[in-house]
Amino acid sequence: MEYKSNRYTKYLCNYHFVWIPKYRRKLLVGKVAEYTKEVLKSIAEELDCEAIALEVMPDHIHLFVNCPPRYAPSYLANYFKGKSARLILKKFPELRKYVNGKLWTRNYFVSTAGNVSSETINRYIEEQWVKEGEED
Repeated sequence: MEYKSNRYTKYLCNYHFVWIPKYRRKLLVGKVAEYTKEVLKSIAEELDCEAIALEVMPDHIHLFVNCPPRYAPSYLANYFKGKSARLILKKFPELRKYVNGKLWTRNYFVSTAGNVSSETINRYIEEQWVKEGEED
């Protein structure tokens, strides 16, 4: 991870977000998962954030981003969840019946990370598919 800078600030603001669909339904598969990744990457670009790691699991999402310090983590979580839900449900309206009209729960997890722990979080996210296979 390298420090980023803009006109007045040098920063390294890494956030690890995790959130789930309502009722923890395993809806994020196939084309829905692919589209969800595209949407989250485009939202990150729109916010001038760098998506360091992103995994869309069948029943949850891990997003590890570096964002400018002008955004509070709560704002980022709500923006990523809100905009992605609107776009995903617009493209896949059939999902609405499984989640009672709202794609995500109100809850989310967020942690901050510096240089040292960023590598650990990145490895953890990348290993999610291995852990998912062990549960089945």
